[in-house]
Amino acid sequence: MPVYSFPRKLRLTEAGQFTAVFKKATHKVSNRYFLILARYNQLDRGRLGLVVGKKHLPKAVQRNRVKRLIRTSFRQNQGLLAGLDIVILARSNMNSLDNREITECIQQLWLDVVNKSKSGKNRNSTAPVNPTTSD
Repeated sequence: MPVYSFPRKLRLTEAGQFTAVFKKATHKVSNRYFLILARYNQLDRGRLGLVVGKKHLPKAVQRNRVKRLIRTSFRQNQGLLAGLDIVILARSNMNSLDNREITECIQQLWLDVVNKSKSGKNRNSTAPVNPTTSD
């Protein structure tokens, strides 16, 4: 049975990790509500960073709900996202969306990132292969 946890090793925790994704993103996918930036991380697991600002979701309860839904979706799809550092930015006001709609938006973006990363590896032979090393 798969483990759907979200330990510290699956998170982007330092400013330098976020900066690396922002500056060297190899994959960008978006929709009306989210922007996902991703890059290869040379690990056997994916890592997630969230940017959900007060400008787009003014109430803390709204920001926390969106972050919780994103983390849950990431945990459920972490097998697909192995080898990628991912930053998700919330783009606009999502007050009108319910949990199911947000989850569907994120799920579609995960699939887009996976498709781009697979096609990128096929076209670009310099893309790193996931080593079996772990932190």
